[in-house]
Amino acid sequence: MRTPMLSLVGGAVMIILALAAVMWILPTWNVWRAEMSGKAALAQAENERRVLIEEARAQAEAAVFLREAEIERARGVAEANEIIANGLGGPDGYLRYLWIQKLGSNQQDVIYVPTEAGIPILEAGRGVAEASTP
Repeated sequence: MRTPMLSLVGGAVMIILALAAVMWILPTWNVWRAEMSGKAALAQAENERRVLIEEARAQAEAAVFLREAEIERARGVAEANEIIANGLGGPDGYLRYLWIQKLGSNQQDVIYVPTEAGIPILEAGRGVAEASTP
């Protein structure tokens, strides 16, 4: 039969051993947890960096395609202008054609027509004459 003193000492030894184990495990656990947290933050930062790089590559690739599309559009416009200009007797005929087209969409009442010197006929007295009429 055991004595109560012996079981009390055994219980105290068990408690001391348990406390020692906890005192050794807790700092180790904190270090391990901090290390895992750091690794997770590093992995997240690396992933964000890769995403930014891929987005930049996509933007660069899109810029190349937009540039090529704009070049093709400009070539098409230049080709169309050349065809129209040649059909109207050259660049002067084309400019005259564009000018006439704009006259049709003009919302003003007065159209100034250039004279032989290329200077438009101005109606400088028109506004004064209308104001002075009773």
